[in-house]
Amino acid sequence: MKVKIVEVGPRDGLQNEKDILPSAVKAALINKLAEAGLQTIEASSFVNPRWIPQLADADEVLSTINRAQGVTYTALVPNLRGLERARACGLNEIALFMSASQTHNLKNINKTLEETYPILREVALEALALGMRVRGYVSTVFGCPYEGKVPLDNSRRVTEALLEMGAYEISLGDTIGVATPKQVHDLFRELVKDAPVQRLAGHFHDTRGTGLANVVAAMDVGIRTFDSSIGGLGGCPYAPGAAGNISTEDLIYMLHGMEYETGVDLQKLLEAGAFIQKQLGRDLNSKVLKAHLAAECLAAKDE
Repeated sequence: MKVKIVEVGPRDGLQNEKDILPSAVKAALINKLAEAGLQTIEASSFVNPRWIPQLADADEVLSTINRAQGVTYTALVPNLRGLERARACGLNEIALFMSASQTHNLKNINKTLEETYPILREVALEALALGMRVRGYVSTVFGCPYEGKVPLDNSRRVTEALLEMGAYEISLGDTIGVATPKQVHDLFRELVKDAPVQRLAGHFHDTRGTGLANVVAAMDVGIRTFDSSIGGLGGCPYAPGAAGNISTEDLIYMLHGMEYETGVDLQKLLEAGAFIQKQLGRDLNSKVLKAHLAAECLAAKDE
């Protein structure tokens, strides 16, 4: 059985880094991720550079990557201006985003939920008219840094709205990493009553160490698409203390051990993780990457 992985490290991961990497490094990372077999890569964001300066070079990065056959490159788009830039870069898929909690949406987008709907609907309709695919993100599904617990009905309403706009898939996010497996299982079990299971995905942060367990809980309900980030990069600039996304290396290792197919070459993926760790100059959170590099170091000493 196959599980789809959406690699979000080049966007969701790098946007939270203090140091801004050169465009060439970002492009090299994206190329290495594609070479490892990842077929959907969120390469950057077309949010106003004043808000996310780490990704101000989205146009340059997307113009210099090697477009691998069979790989979908996508980017976050907040408005029609962002859509124009994405289209000019040759993308055929975009991602829209909003929160399930009012306060986080205001902090993240500077708009209420009600004010956000018409803007995203306009972008979605234009993108679909251009022949582009649209994916939706719902943040703070399992908890908000400002409001605490988020009612299930909030996530249901936002999910339904994004699906009605034409999004082919909705990624439900544990933005601050508070979810537990039971909570994940219960929420997805409710949401699949209203939306086809094939159109829902999981997006888990590992702040409290439950990320991979939450993936398994979602899989028990039939979810087969998950977002992850190379090395466990990530966080949220509007969710203080949030750790990175679940590591792609850790996720692939677990799924392969459970005999699921991903199409990803773990060895090449580890090379991509080692590359970006070296470029950032600090140890990343991926446990599988740490073990791999430690084994390599030990082998080098024995030679």
